Amino acid sequence: MMYTKKLMDHFMNPRNVGVMENPDGYGKIGSPSCGDMMEIFLKIEDEVIIDAKFRTFGCASAIASSSVTTEMIIDKTIEEALQLTNKSIAENLDGLPASKLHCSVLAEEVINAAIEDYTSRK
Repeated sequence: MMYTKKLMDHFMNPRNVGVMENPDGYGKIGSPSCGDMMEIFLKIEDEVIIDAKFRTFGCASAIASSSVTTEMIIDKTIEEALQLTNKSIAENLDGLPASKLHCSVLAEEVINAAIEDYTSRK
């Protein structure tokens, strides 16, 4: 299995790791089949995501997908973040091994879950 340099960089030096107190949006998605769990915390002001943190239990691809996703959504509007696709997440990592594409799908789903949580609270 070949991992790209960018994927390995996000795995070895993940960005925005951690837990956020009182997030405006929170999502948690797990895939029992592969054992990956992703949590994301969003801080939102005026419909713009000003901060995002994540906690992921899983393989290198899952951690890298979570990391790059937080980078992609910070400073984006809710609408822009909802346009994020698993394909754009994988492309941002310069590709994912075929057997690991589900990791980018989880990342897309966890963002949508956190935004749904945010909108349901408003």
